[in-house]
Amino acid sequence: MSENHDPIRLLAIRDTPLSLDEVYAAVGDDAAGGTTVFVGTVRDHDGGRPVSVLEYSCHPSAEQELRRVAEKVVADFPVRALAAVHRVGRLGITDKAVIVAVSCAHRGEAFEAARRLIDDLKHEVPIWKHQVFADGGEEWVGAGDC
Repeated sequence: MSENHDPIRLLAIRDTPLSLDEVYAAVGDDAAGGTTVFVGTVRDHDGGRPVSVLEYSCHPSAEQELRRVAEKVVADFPVRALAAVHRVGRLGITDKAVIVAVSCAHRGEAFEAARRLIDDLKHEVPIWKHQVFADGGEEWVGAGDC
């Protein structure tokens, strides 16, 4: 593989189900000794209240902001390959909401870079979560609150 390869292999915000296999395959790299994958799923509760459904929406700049976050992770860590996808639209319990993956030469770097990627994605990319609770109540949670 060329030394001038782009380590950002896959970035997307989609209204279709996310594929763990696709994300994992995107970060394959012969020089990587460690790959970390994080999958965020819709859980059945939040703040002690039962959740029946979630709906994610995003600002039109969300993919651009996702790229900015990814570029910063690549600049700060020795990343061989990186991927991040987030779902928008209506999701049910156990659906995958976000998948990030990072490959590095060593496992420690992969863990640290993946942690930064998901944390910064959740805090900086303008994606909002609309929660509908089993009791009929609802709540909006914005970037930085998720």
